Amino acid sequence: MQDRKRLTAALDQDKSVSSLVSDIDTLFELGREGEDVAGELAREIARLRQTVDQLETAMLMSGENDHRSAIVTIHPGAGGTESQDWAEMLMRMYLRWAERDSYKAEITDLQEGEGAGIKSATIEIEGDSVFGQLQSEIGVHRLVRISPFDANARRHTSFASVYVIPMIDDDVKIEIKPDDLKIDVFRAGGAGGQHVNRTESAVRYTHLPTGIVVQCQNERSQHKNRASAMKQLKARLYEHEMEKRRAQEKVIEDAKSDINFGSQIRSYVLAPYRMVKDLRSRLAIGDVDSVLDGNIDALIHAWLVWKKTGRTAGDASDGLPE
Repeated sequence: MQDRKRLTAALDQDKSVSSLVSDIDTLFELGREGEDVAGELAREIARLRQTVDQLETAMLMSGENDHRSAIVTIHPGAGGTESQDWAEMLMRMYLRWAERDSYKAEITDLQEGEGAGIKSATIEIEGDSVFGQLQSEIGVHRLVRISPFDANARRHTSFASVYVIPMIDDDVKIEIKPDDLKIDVFRAGGAGGQHVNRTESAVRYTHLPTGIVVQCQNERSQHKNRASAMKQLKARLYEHEMEKRRAQEKVIEDAKSDINFGSQIRSYVLAPYRMVKDLRSRLAIGDVDSVLDGNIDALIHAWLVWKKTGRTAGDASDGLPE
């Protein structure tokens, strides 16, 4: 059914492109006959460009796991409340992106910060090629703004890291021996007075051989939290094994080496000017509010082009805006 859905979508896109090209040809004919079609023609060309970008994005994703759903983990960097607030802003950005593209998103673990923001968050985003797209987000994100928490209204720089792994389907068999697993149950954190906090429904799994730890406290039911935590653990173990395999083959993904607070992948500047700039693809976007509201498709597309071809947004040949 997933393959059928993917193929049907490809056919629908093909029909859409053919229809748009036909409409544009017709508008050019009307223009040559003296009709005022400049505004409508510009709109149709913009629609065609958007559709072609979507097709190119799909074509650029050819990795073994690019078609899978994804698990996104967000952690603030040093800086206390500032970075915790920034981590929460990033969490909202990915939730809004998922909503915009009609993906199913669920927060499976959330550690709230002291005063504001979050200490960590784990989000499961289900949909076709979510992992292939969100690989563009792996790394450290930098925010520059006038701090809302500083009484002197000084400019602050905050960091948060984003890590994304593919969500493994049931058809991928991951063997976990019971003796290799430590299971802890505890009361979930959050606002008091709720059922979720009065029972030991939260679950933490520790895989002893690898030291991988996952936890889930989103559901009221311990059984559901166990199932979600196990799904995350299998995904983490799968990725762990793939990383070992890549290391043996000496094919380490560049993005993975960027997961440290010394190398940013993207800057979001709110003061003294407003701009989002990806430091790999070199794509710069002035509408920061739109990006933080989940409109990150242009950044994803530019990163995929850069990863596949090495071309950046500054290259005249790639057609991407500065």
